[in-house]
Amino acid sequence: MKTKAVIFDLDGTLLNTLEDLAASINHALRENGYPERTIDEVRLFVGNGLGLLAQRALPDGKENPLYEKTLSDLRAYYASHSLVKTKPYDGILQMLEDLKKKNILTAIVSNKPDAQVKALSKIFFKDFMNPELCIGECEGVKRKPAPDSLLKVIKNLGFKKDECIYAGDSDVDIETAGNAGIKCISVSWGFRSRDFLMEHNAGTIIDRPDQLLQFLEY
Repeated sequence: MKTKAVIFDLDGTLLNTLEDLAASINHALRENGYPERTIDEVRLFVGNGLGLLAQRALPDGKENPLYEKTLSDLRAYYASHSLVKTKPYDGILQMLEDLKKKNILTAIVSNKPDAQVKALSKIFFKDFMNPELCIGECEGVKRKPAPDSLLKVIKNLGFKKDECIYAGDSDVDIETAGNAGIKCISVSWGFRSRDFLMEHNAGTIIDRPDQLLQFLEY
């Protein structure tokens, strides 16, 4: 079946957002009297939305009495500091250009807040995708690894599931694609290592953006 669309995870797949996420959670931790986390710790905490980032970074997680306050501080700080160091990974823009030339549509499904997903897509990827086809965490749509947001984008694109591929950097993305019943391509340049992805049943793993087209049918 011809590939008509590639739907991407955002953080760790298209954009390197790690430093801005780390700065934001550490700001929230400081505000609430807790020690900061290292960049390597934050790398393992991200990938499931800001709620789980706060939960994983805080002692006692969601049971911590300051969890809601810390999460609120994290959301507020990140909303105004999400572009300090964030940028596309090397080779991403060329890959999107190559997909565009082959008339393969692109979109985003992320656990990042929906408003920020749309804003970042407009800033970095406006030449390649419609921001309205880019979905983040929002009310009424179950977050990944539930397939709801991915299936919603596929429906909005007007394609069949076997005409679409989901690409992401984490075990959550592998599970999301499986739950949606579509093929997943895992990327090793993001927040999880190749070994981690293999341990979590990744099927296809690519190490550079330019390798993506090798696994598409067109």
